[in-house]
Amino acid sequence: MRSVIATAVLLAVSTGSAGAQTPKQLLIQRGDYLVNAVMSCNNCHTPRGPKGPDMAKMLSGGMTFDEPEFKVTASNITPDEDTGIGKWSDADIRKLLRTGLRPNGEAVAAIMPTAFYVALTERDLDAIVAYLRSIPAVKNETPAPEYRIKQPRPPAPLVKAAMTEADQIDPVKHGRYLAAIAHCLECHTPRDNGKINLKRIGAGGVEFTGPFGKSTSANITRNKELGIGTWSDDDIKRAITQGIGKNGDPLKPPMNFAGYAKMTPQDLSALVAFVKTLPARK
Repeated sequence: MRSVIATAVLLAVSTGSAGAQTPKQLLIQRGDYLVNAVMSCNNCHTPRGPKGPDMAKMLSGGMTFDEPEFKVTASNITPDEDTGIGKWSDADIRKLLRTGLRPNGEAVAAIMPTAFYVALTERDLDAIVAYLRSIPAVKNETPAPEYRIKQPRPPAPLVKAAMTEADQIDPVKHGRYLAAIAHCLECHTPRDNGKINLKRIGAGGVEFTGPFGKSTSANITRNKELGIGTWSDDDIKRAITQGIGKNGDPLKPPMNFAGYAKMTPQDLSALVAFVKTLPARK
């Protein structure tokens, strides 16, 4: 009983919910918050127009990634049965998020950060599934992936096994959880021979290209000259939610500033608490 109560409290705090809601409504609300404010799924899975994501076709397939190893387009993850995931079981969706494997056993391209999604709690996985089931089905066929080297294998987990709600009572641990599923660790950690080097978490230097142009991820460690060692908590929060650096300079995509602006104050504070523990690195 205590764990059920704790979970309900966590859902209410994390989503800012109030009033009487059914368990299913709370679950969908939590999933909405995770998908749209934390994990930024729209950043890749929603078609983009001249003014940004086309929310009329939300999550129906989006950005194309043309890399030396592959050319893939983010899949349609709406409940459409023909072009989306409408025929997938709940277990299929959970498996994809945790292992990077489709129902047919094929692995998705490494651009999908399933190696970090291993951290997702059981409750949050349920919430994501419930939310994806609740959104409108949109018929939108996406191109089949092209692999130029070899068919990918399932990625090795880059974080420990799934966390629990109890793990997240500590703000720093909760912040690390958010950093794992919100792309912070994925995008701000250098690669060695194409593999993410977790011994250099936060050192930045990853180059991105896409509809938003070219950009390089910043150093978000405590390094005072190259990182954010002299930034205040408010400086970091403004960068995350508004895309504005300490000196007022605009930051570049693919950071989903508009999405992160919807994060709760509690989650933002936890994320900052974790980031400020990262050792100074060059």
